[in-house]
Formats: sequence, structure tokens, C-alpha cells
Amino acid sequence: MVKIEVVDIEKPEGVECIIGQGNFSIFTVDDLAKALLTTVLGIKFGIAMNEAKPQLTRFTGNDKELEQLAAKNALAIGGGHVFVVLMRKAFPINVLNTIKLHPAVATVYGASENPLQVIVAETELGRAVLGIVDGKAANTIETEEQKKERRELVERIGYTID
Repeated sequence: MVKIEVVDIEKPEGVECIIGQGNFSIFTVDDLAKALLTTVLGIKFGIAMNEAKPQLTRFTGNDKELEQLAAKNALAIGGGHVFVVLMRKAFPINVLNTIKLHPAVATVYGASENPLQVIVAETELGRAVLGIVDGKAANTIETEEQKKERRELVERIGYTID
């Protein structure tokens, strides 16, 4: 029998979140913390990771509020080796490659500042992440005017497609 549950990620407005899964969390949580600190100067973060044995949530960071929230969210998800990173003063695009390249990271489910929900399956063995819901569903296709505004914005910040 499989039970499906939706876990709402608790985080303040403006806080970025990355949810993934790795292995051997006894050192991975600290390794990922070091990687975050050396990837973006001034980053504020909390990271937590569930350990399958001895069934506890390990956490660290440099922002006590984000550490506690990361630990609370990881525990609510409950899946073995699932990690939650909450951060300020950095965007996922700044750190995702660093996180994904860590040898103990198996996957990243998602990364966003949007409201997030985690779809969790529970069996007699434990819990697993099936996926995440990242913000609201799209309900229309951009207009030519919206497309023009988007292109102008990205060009102002240094990105061009030409």
C-alpha cells in the first residue's frame, strides 16, 4: 500500500529553496554548506538533510532562522537522504551546478522562490519524493507585447538571444 501526501514547504517570502536527494548525509550536509559559502560571497543559508540511519535530520548553515526552517521542512518531507536548502542573497542559478556536481548528490527535484509543495509517497519502508509543485500553473500564453517586455528586460541585465 502506498500513501500519497502533499507537504507544503514553509519559508518566508523572498527565500529561495532547493530540494534534492543525495546519499551519505553524515558529511554531505557540511560539504554542501562549504560549497555554498565558496560559490556566492555573502550568501545566507540553512541546509538540512535526512539520514536514513540513524533516522535523523542533520542541519547547518550561517543563518539560524533558515537552518531551523530547512530542518523543519526536511523532517516534514521525511524521505531518506532528501535535502532542503533555504537561502537569501543568492539565486538557485548561482549554486545549482555546484550542488549537482557534488559526488553525493543524486538529483535536484527543484529550485525556486515560489511557493513549493512536495509530493511524497509513503510505504511500509519509508518516504520518497515523487516530485514538487513549483508555484501556480500557467494559464495563458504571453502576448507579443509581453514577449517584447521580457526581451527588453533580459537585454538590460546582459542577456541577448541574437
